[in-house]
Amino acid sequence: MLWLKAFHIIAVICWFAALFYLPRLFIYHSLSEDQVSRDRFKLMEAKLYSVIAWPSMLVTLVLGLGLLHFNPSYYLSAGWMHAKLTLVLLCVAYHFACRHYMLQLREERCQKSHKFFRVFNEAPVFLLVPIVILVVVKPF
Repeated sequence: MLWLKAFHIIAVICWFAALFYLPRLFIYHSLSEDQVSRDRFKLMEAKLYSVIAWPSMLVTLVLGLGLLHFNPSYYLSAGWMHAKLTLVLLCVAYHFACRHYMLQLREERCQKSHKFFRVFNEAPVFLLVPIVILVVVKPF
């Protein structure tokens, strides 16, 4: 179980690295004025999403379900776990929102400004902090 937990944490770190960096690329992409720069950001975003974000999310979720499998009655009766799973669902929604914006930027039809993406870029912090606190402190 400890190996499963270790690899789950590694996958979470990789997933959040992508969730922190992909919207940062959106900021730069939305500020770019020449086609060469826009093409470069399209490639960077696509690779980050398909090579790091997507696989990391899948591994995180599979290993998380594996951890739940070891002691489902304990975990699923704990209030902190319900709160954590709700936040994880919001992380998944954010992940797919990133995909949505990435596709819009790729097709050059995104109406969002760099200011929007600067705010959007901060959302994972507001998900990660309470998730870590819930897992470590188990407040309820």
